[in-house]
Amino acid sequence: MKILISVDIEGVAGVFHPEQTRAGNPEYERARRLMTLEANAVIDGALAGGATEVLVNDSHGSFRNLLPDLLHPSAIAIQGKPRLAGMMSGVETGVDAVMMVGYHGRSQSSGILAHTINSFAFARVWLNEIELGEAGIYGAVAGEFGVPVIFGSGDNVFVDEAKVLFPQATLVSVKTAQGSTSGHSVSPQRAALLLTEGANAALKNIEDAQAFVLQPTITCRLQTQSSALADLFCQLPILERIDGVSVGFSAPSVQYAVRVLNSLSAMSFMLRN
Repeated sequence: MKILISVDIEGVAGVFHPEQTRAGNPEYERARRLMTLEANAVIDGALAGGATEVLVNDSHGSFRNLLPDLLHPSAIAIQGKPRLAGMMSGVETGVDAVMMVGYHGRSQSSGILAHTINSFAFARVWLNEIELGEAGIYGAVAGEFGVPVIFGSGDNVFVDEAKVLFPQATLVSVKTAQGSTSGHSVSPQRAALLLTEGANAALKNIEDAQAFVLQPTITCRLQTQSSALADLFCQLPILERIDGVSVGFSAPSVQYAVRVLNSLSAMSFMLRN
């Protein structure tokens, strides 16, 4: 049984502040270690549950956060960018299920460090008129391969969002939001136990899981963080202006839509000071 584990950092136990998610400071170095240890805990649970091959997708920022020398020896790491499927790279290799670790709530939610893809550029994203965060967007990418999301971890806001999208999944909350940069967290040691138990349980129930599928044609509506960003994004010919801060486009697949969104995210760096 081949499992893909996609690992982000904002939903990791003990991570609350943007400084912990950005390279170049001691707080980030501590956080990426916690991220790696949470990945290892889920790998342990997956292997105990019957997985025979585990791919681990580094899914935060530059996609080079996981510490290779601390990563579980049974895992194959997927790191670096650009890559076509982004946070879901590896799903195209024929995996049986996806696990999401350290995920966060969508932009404009009340979750800890909540955002969708790019907090500078994107305020809200809808696919087929369903507002989605990263879990939903990339869960739908997996769905196009017929692959279900069977496990997820993060804060309570992420868990509440994921329940609706992946009702058969085992979901683990390692912290409770009290604000965008505050809340209650279990210890890393307690988080590891919860994650290992949850991943193990998820594989025991894998036959009940169903893929999250959006039917094409995919319509994407994007609310940007400023009218200047909407001006910039509309330089891409497939986009249409909806209002001052909103743009939209149609796509033949979720994978296509994700590639457009990631291209827009890259474009947005032109407007950063």
